[in-house]
Amino acid sequence: MILARSGLAPLPAAHLLSNHYNQTRDRYYRELAAASRSSSTVSFVTYAVEGFVDGLREQISEVRRLQLEVTWINYVHDTMNRFPSSAARDRQRALVLAMPAGEAIVKSELALLTPALAAMYATKGPRTLSRDLNRLQDEGLIHRHHGQWMADHFVIEAYLPPMAENDHRS
Repeated sequence: MILARSGLAPLPAAHLLSNHYNQTRDRYYRELAAASRSSSTVSFVTYAVEGFVDGLREQISEVRRLQLEVTWINYVHDTMNRFPSSAARDRQRALVLAMPAGEAIVKSELALLTPALAAMYATKGPRTLSRDLNRLQDEGLIHRHHGQWMADHFVIEAYLPPMAENDHRS
């Protein structure tokens, strides 16, 4: 409440401490009891600050993940919009956007990533998927990785600020 009312932290960050206390309830009660028995609150404050920092790191990580996702979607749309409007372009865009970040997919599973994608490929011949993959690869949106296909999400990471070394912790 102090953080929220003081304006020292945005409202979502102000709730990090209560979330931390709820997630570590047993330790919270131990630290609180120890602080009330002692003349020092250093241990409790240390516990609270560690939880607050961990919560901030989680929030930063989530914001970065969302930035990457939105930037990737915009990048794909910008790339595909260079081509004339067609069912093939829409299908290819849907295919690359359905590919999960950092995950290699075998060709036979690509057309089944979403129900909408499966419907788009249901009436097409087997060469259609190959042509779509080749076009997406030529545009630098996907690449082959050990016989499987991956979206090239890493190309957009260059446009985002680097993460601090300790922000990579889980």
